[in-house]
This record gives sequence, C-alpha cells and structure tokens, in this order.
Amino acid sequence: MAIDCMTNIQTMSQPQKQQQQQDHKEDETPLVFDASLLRHQLDLPKQFIWPDEEKPCMNVPELVVPLIDLRGFLSGDPVATMEAARMVGEACQKHGFFLVVNHGIDANLISHAHSYMDDFFEVPLPQKQRAQRKTGEHCGYASSFTGRFSSKLPWKETLSFQYSAEEKSSTIVKDYLCNTLGQEFEQFGRVYQDYCEGMSNLSLGIMELLGMSLGVGKACFREFFEENNSIMRLNYYPPCQKPDLTLGTGPHCDPTSLTILHQDQVGGLQVFVENEWHSISPNFNAFVVNIGDTFMALSNGRYKSCLHRAVVNSKTTRKSLAFFLCPKSDKVVSPPSELVDDLTPRMYPDFTWPMLLEFTQKHYRADMKTLEAFTNWLQHKRT
Repeated sequence: MAIDCMTNIQTMSQPQKQQQQQDHKEDETPLVFDASLLRHQLDLPKQFIWPDEEKPCMNVPELVVPLIDLRGFLSGDPVATMEAARMVGEACQKHGFFLVVNHGIDANLISHAHSYMDDFFEVPLPQKQRAQRKTGEHCGYASSFTGRFSSKLPWKETLSFQYSAEEKSSTIVKDYLCNTLGQEFEQFGRVYQDYCEGMSNLSLGIMELLGMSLGVGKACFREFFEENNSIMRLNYYPPCQKPDLTLGTGPHCDPTSLTILHQDQVGGLQVFVENEWHSISPNFNAFVVNIGDTFMALSNGRYKSCLHRAVVNSKTTRKSLAFFLCPKSDKVVSPPSELVDDLTPRMYPDFTWPMLLEFTQKHYRADMKTLEAFTNWLQHKRT
C-alpha cells in the first residue's frame, strides 16, 4: 500500500499535489473548539460526530429518582436520618442516582455560581485560553478535550480546578483562579471557593448516610473524606445546530468518589438504567448526587457507579456545576472490613486516588469499564 501511495503522488499534477498537501496540513492542525463560531455551524467537524450506535436519543423516558429531604438529618432528627439513609441505600443499590433537597446550601450562592460562569465562558477564546489545561493534567480550561482525543469529541467547554478541605488551603480556589485568569477574577474566585466549601460539607453529610446505609456507621466514610482533595468543574454546553449527531458528554461512569451536580433549567443529563437511557429533569432546588468508581471500590462493589451522559440542543446554552469528591492523595482506597467476607471477597486491589486520576488522564478515556480496566492495569504493573 505504501508503494501505491508513492506512485499516485508522483503521477499527480502540481495543483493536485498542492491540494493534497493542504488537506494533510489541515488534518494535522489541532482542532480548536471556538463556541462563538461553532454554535452557528450547520456542518459539524467530523471529530464531533459520534458513531450511529452512540448517537443521542432526544426523547427518552424520565428516570424516577428518589427525592431525599435532608432537613431532618441536618437538624439531628434520628428518625429522619434513618429514613434518609434507607432511601440513599435503596437508590445506590438500584442505579446510584438520587436527588437531595433542603440541603442547607444557600440559594443565592447557587444562583451566583451559575451566573458567574458567563463571566468566563462568554469572553473571547484567547482570554479563556489563559487557563488552558495542559495535557495529562485535570485543572484548567478545556475546549471539548480537543488536545486529548481525535474522535468522538464532546460538544462542551469546561473549567476545572482543585479544592482542598485542609485548613492550610482555605483560599486554594480563589488563588488558582486569580493567578491563572488575573486579579479581575477575584470575586469570581471567592464565589467558587464558597461554593466548593458548601459542596465539601454536603458531601461529608452524604458520606454519613452512605456509611449508615452500608452498616459501617456514620463516621467511617466521613472521616476518610474529611480532608478531601476534590475537583470542581464548570460545564458549558453551547447550542449545536445538529444535536442529534453529537454529545455534550459521552457515556461514562465518574472515576471519582461522589458527584454533586447542579443543573440549570435546561435539561440534558441522561442515565442508563435497565438497558435504556432516561433523562433526569432539572430541579433548581435539588442537587443530583451519584456515586463514582472510587466509592464503588470503597464499598467493595456493593454500590455501583452508573453510566450517564449529557445531550445538547440547538437553541439554548446549558450549564451545570459538578463537584467531584475525592479522598486526600495519601489515603488508601480499601473497603472497611465489615464489607468483606466469604460471600463478598475483595473485588478491587488497594489504590490511591492520584493513581486512578493519572490512569484516566494519561492512559484511558473514562467510560463504563474504567475501574475494571484500571484494576487490570494496576495488577499488570505490580506483577
């Protein structure tokens, strides 16, 4: 085949040669996702067109997700706490998704967190690229992950940054955003610092309920995540003129421990349950919560992370705020002894969160089999 190609080039006319060289250059040129241009484009670049078997279904049934009221739990009511833990456990055994209301997070803070996203994503691309995410890293601005993948690109922009619950890191979010984007983003940084602190506290409360539901007590998982090193991500899905050809986020399970998501009023989140896709309708008063692969390992496979994706539309930008709870980097992910016995032996080897994060950033594109692939990779490395 190589010889045939060489022969064909030699017999081409000069204009044909020039055209082929131009096409080759275009193929090598890195794709830039500029939402201000692409949102109006009728012909999608081929990298954004997903295979037929993975293309989105726009009209899918709604998933009936339990609405868990946290008011009684947060006020210390033992009966309400037991009921909340029971509902959390039931949801995690069924599909791993539930909604929490009366969660104690200030509604104004949530509104500000949504509105401040426009201050970043609506500026010209060169300004956003001041925070450009580097290959192999998980923090910074990413436009459709065009640097990491060459096909099945998601139709979105993200800004991700690290949060730490350690006392010495009380301004880590604000400092990162100011240092990366400039001092004019100080208030922007304060809003997301406060939002992350709220999410961290809410996560620790949910970890108490998860511990109770698994029979290991309130303190077990709360203590494990007390000094968490987590990730905050702002997701911005611009309109797409051919939403039936692409996806905002491809099908995947979160490799992290727990995700707390707040959607705006524009729907788009879909969950794969009982062999079909379902939508989770937006509820501004609620947070969508789902467990991820790291907690699946921590629960020794008792609770499973759930496959989900995001679809886009042709008219309206969709925004979501995702807080990914992750353990402190030196914590070893190993299930409590109460969850390991003759009937349920160890399912996954011990690991630390940075090991799994590195695997998803450098070796593997997160999907529904991330933990399985990571386990195999880890065992291969160790032998």
